Amino acid sequence: MPGPAAGSRARVYAEVNSLRSREYWDYEAHVPSWGNQDDYQLVRKLGRGKYSEVFEAINITNNERVVVKILKQLYQILTDYDIRFYMYELLKALDYCHSMGIMHRDVKPHNVMIDHQQKKLRLIDWGLAEFYHPAQEYNVRVASRYFKGPELLVDYQMYDYSLDMWSLGCMLASMIFRKEPFFHGQDNYDQLVRIAKVLGTDELYGYLKKYHIELDPHFNDILGQHSRKRWENFIHSENRHLVSPEVLDLLDKLLRYDHQQRLTAKEAMEHPYFCECGEAGMERGDLSVEQIPAPCSSLGSSVGFEGSFSGRVCQGGASALLNAVSPSCLALICRSSGEGAVSAQLRKRCALQWPDNSTMKSGKRRVIQDVYK
Repeated sequence: MPGPAAGSRARVYAEVNSLRSREYWDYEAHVPSWGNQDDYQLVRKLGRGKYSEVFEAINITNNERVVVKILKQLYQILTDYDIRFYMYELLKALDYCHSMGIMHRDVKPHNVMIDHQQKKLRLIDWGLAEFYHPAQEYNVRVASRYFKGPELLVDYQMYDYSLDMWSLGCMLASMIFRKEPFFHGQDNYDQLVRIAKVLGTDELYGYLKKYHIELDPHFNDILGQHSRKRWENFIHSENRHLVSPEVLDLLDKLLRYDHQQRLTAKEAMEHPYFCECGEAGMERGDLSVEQIPAPCSSLGSSVGFEGSFSGRVCQGGASALLNAVSPSCLALICRSSGEGAVSAQLRKRCALQWPDNSTMKSGKRRVIQDVYK
């Protein structure tokens, strides 16, 4: 057996920090001094990024011109009722698109837009969407890592609408347990390991055996042996008020290895977890297609996920094509360059009428809708 690793020492400047005071190098103990934000007046917007917006401003105490960086609000907290309500709305959108023969294949918080004031929801970004045909093999390089179903991670190509239900289950787990993302893999291999540490390895091997799936040999060294964890193990003082027996039962029926055993969107809508929200919220039945007024945000920002899609929708920015589904129509929020982002087959199926470029003003939003008869 090899002994402990041999020590090593820098050949230069090894003693620099030991010769200085602790406050020089102990950055964790440093307390920054804060100014008064009321001393600054914004002049104009200079730009925006994933986490912040940048403005030119003036310090009104001395007329000094400065640049101000304002962090986006990423941690709006959803109540128990909010979670039930928006999950139900998302299920309505998924059931509708599934009923039209379409798999979204990229369900995640940043693709779910909400107007919290008007209690409206949109499922957006249909760039990975595809029509479902039985026994057809599909590309497994879809969905974002933290929301990839096990079928994608084991290269099972004959998946279906249930892929979207796994992703929704991951979102629900993140919301109720205040752990985002719930399955936090460092890469696609590690993502399956993280799932197996919760759902168990015996259950995974049972899934592989049922569908005759051969696991990548790379997993031999990293998968290990794990027993199935109880969902109650993830409850703590910070999330206890969001967890109920009903939501744990719903979660358990969504986060299943076996995609055929997951609830459909329609079945999930009928789950007792959604009964407490009442007819006023749950039986409203309309996801209208008028534009969402600012301010709006993604569920990603509401539950603390990194980044936000809100800037792209509210300001008509970087995204070429944002879509929203409702039970009555398919709405596209797009720019003039957006036509290429949707397959010709999908445009034909949805009977979308694309305007000439001359009718689209750069950077502005247009809503093109087709109401299904």
